[in-house]
Amino acid sequence: MTGRVLPGGVDEIRSTIAETLHRHLGPRAREVELLDPECGRELAHRIVSFSLGGKRIRSILLWWGWRAGGGADQGPEARAAWSAGAAIEVLQTFALVHDDVMDAAPTRRGAPSVHAAHADHHRSRLYSGEPARYGDSMAVLTGDLALAWADDLLYGALTDLDTRNRAHRVWRDMRTEVMVGQFMDLRSQARTERSVRAALRTDRLKTASYTVERPLQLGAVMADAPDHVEEALVAYGRDVGVAYQLRDDLLDLYGDPDRTGREPGEDLREGKNTVLLALGIELARESGDSAALALLEKVGAAPVDAADAAEALARVGARDLVRGDCHALADRGAARVAALDIDPDVREGLLDFAATAART
Repeated sequence: MTGRVLPGGVDEIRSTIAETLHRHLGPRAREVELLDPECGRELAHRIVSFSLGGKRIRSILLWWGWRAGGGADQGPEARAAWSAGAAIEVLQTFALVHDDVMDAAPTRRGAPSVHAAHADHHRSRLYSGEPARYGDSMAVLTGDLALAWADDLLYGALTDLDTRNRAHRVWRDMRTEVMVGQFMDLRSQARTERSVRAALRTDRLKTASYTVERPLQLGAVMADAPDHVEEALVAYGRDVGVAYQLRDDLLDLYGDPDRTGREPGEDLREGKNTVLLALGIELARESGDSAALALLEKVGAAPVDAADAAEALARVGARDLVRGDCHALADRGAARVAALDIDPDVREGLLDFAATAART
């Protein structure tokens, strides 16, 4: 992302969101401490520290949507937008903590995931019962409290805005869509489903809507943006959000581990129904490449070597097709905002964000 984005660049946006999170979450964590000191330390403060991590993509996009919609860059209304950005970061804490439980992920951001940390705590203290179950249960509680705090933050941010009812609806839609997307993701893994259409639908709900489209729309609606601006931002978010997920699918197999922070083939090991895999199976079947088809159809049922799968997907043409779709979606999204009469720095940020989605 470009550094020339209001106000004072992306780093300042991140810093302001961090300050807002400290201001809102610190007192909430202390409230929990008063009820039970251990719960405060082991659960509430973990939400605070977790929420302060991450790249702030969603809150940056919300701020851009706010500014694109004509929202002020300072004053009480601007503070409402910052609070809404903080709310979406706490919502992300809820989503990631629960997602790690569902994926049995041992780490997050280079440290033990919440459920793994609680399981380790259980073992080190020689508690009775099953450590893994204890860890999962504590992580569920952590996510539940984060979701409640996110709602509290958002509703408080909207209290004095005339647009609050419409903004509440965007927030409600976003929460529902990400959970439906997660349901579809889990179900497709359990069924070893291999469908391009289903994978795109999951990408649309779980990634595009939650990560790009709805944050932009929430900011725009809060600012009472003109209809054509809101519509352009929503369409941009849909296209660029799916492009980002397709890019992530490619990076999972073809990315440099030193840059991605993960070993190649994570999606394969989890048996995910990605567009890349589903398309590869279709193309292998159509081309008569029986070796590629046999290998790719094993995903989710038996271990598959990531390098072999990457080679097979490239050989049948799936890699190039997904890369082409990624570029086309990013370009189409960029075109939707290129001519908007909005702050030029915000427009530049959106165009740069779209360009990043095409870097495969």
